[in-house]
Amino acid sequence: MRKYFIVYFLLITYSVFGQDLKKSDVLAQLNLANHYWQTNHKPQVWAFWDQAAYHSGNMEFYKEFKNKNFLKYTEDWANFNEWKGAKSTDKANWKYSYGETDDYVLFGDWQICFQTYIDLYHIDPQAYKIARAQEVMDYQIHTKQHDYWWWADGLYMVMPVMTKMYNLTKNPLYLEKLHEYLEYADDIMYDQDEKLYYRDAKYVYPKHKTAHGIKDFWARGDGWVFAGLAKVLQDLPKDNAHYKHYVKRFQDMADAIVACQQKEGFWTRSMLDPEHAPGKESSGTAFFTYGLLWGINNGILNREEFDGAAKKGWHYLSNIALQPDGKVGYIQPIGEKAIPGQVVDAHSTSPFGVGAFLLAGVEMYRYLSK
Repeated sequence: MRKYFIVYFLLITYSVFGQDLKKSDVLAQLNLANHYWQTNHKPQVWAFWDQAAYHSGNMEFYKEFKNKNFLKYTEDWANFNEWKGAKSTDKANWKYSYGETDDYVLFGDWQICFQTYIDLYHIDPQAYKIARAQEVMDYQIHTKQHDYWWWADGLYMVMPVMTKMYNLTKNPLYLEKLHEYLEYADDIMYDQDEKLYYRDAKYVYPKHKTAHGIKDFWARGDGWVFAGLAKVLQDLPKDNAHYKHYVKRFQDMADAIVACQQKEGFWTRSMLDPEHAPGKESSGTAFFTYGLLWGINNGILNREEFDGAAKKGWHYLSNIALQPDGKVGYIQPIGEKAIPGQVVDAHSTSPFGVGAFLLAGVEMYRYLSK
């Protein structure tokens, strides 16, 4: 019975969502979105998480398509920021609670830029590109603290930095600290029953509830985690002691994520309570779609079980979120929760959502290449 249901579901998916996809169409959509963003936004902006998340998507685009014009935009951004995040040189005053000033060097929102700097280094190895990343991350892993990742977003911002730093230095302490920091995050944010993450300790049920009294899992927050795990698994040696644990966590999250996808292909901002903040949202949807496609492409998720959800996600992103001029819309603004009544429409766009769109589209292109 299950076999026939899967076949029927795939036929319906093809029929309803037009999933006779072509690589050329996906590439055209990616080019349209990326050209719009780079044409309308200068690269000379800070290296904080909102901008750095875009560049993590742009780098994935470059890895697949080698577009040097798009790459130059990221190089200009890195040069503008002197290949640094927060720039304080006073280690005694380095902080990791929330902060947007230069003394918050150990705060993950200032460390996501290191992902891109390391990627740029591998394209053209120059020591200055990774000098600050090495200084900051080597200092951090030799501290006694383990509570650096206290919010879900931070898992995307820094988990991939740890695996990239390991591959750069071969220092096993990066992978040990990756697991130690994640264990702390799990203790305060991970729901063992739902297999999803609360945004941070403030939102753990029953201390916090949706408008209808149920658990409130913020889509973009879980999107950050799911995409971050994909990036970790991409770079983590398969013989690492914790590799199977990360795979299981990724698979469990995939099951939970697919279970609450809306029929139109998107995920609502509060994942288990669609009516709490109803309507389309593209950043969480893009990160989920990226993670599902990456999992299928890399043999971690079963294609028959997950490609229907992945294709529906991409259909929403490419046919509804992507506007004719190239703007990626329906991206919830900067925040940390699903907000009832907040307007999120076709004009709502942000760099981190565009970066997530690029990640998802590149994986869809790779999916079609298989």
